[in-house]
Amino acid sequence: MPIVVNLDVMMARRKISLTELAEKIELTPANLSILKTGKAKAVRFSTLEALCKVLECQPGDLLEYRDSD
Repeated sequence: MPIVVNLDVMMARRKISLTELAEKIELTPANLSILKTGKAKAVRFSTLEALCKVLECQPGDLLEYRDSD
């Protein structure tokens, strides 16, 4: 998939655990894990907004496009 989720990188930079982040954005740890591993088919703008707010970043810090060629 050409969209890469860099959530794990931002979490490491901010030194926040999956459980702590899930609580702060009001998402289950299981659903956040699916997003973190890149297995999600979609992400709600409200979830993206909450992630950016808590992690103090921009959407482009979390999502990246890589050409599959």
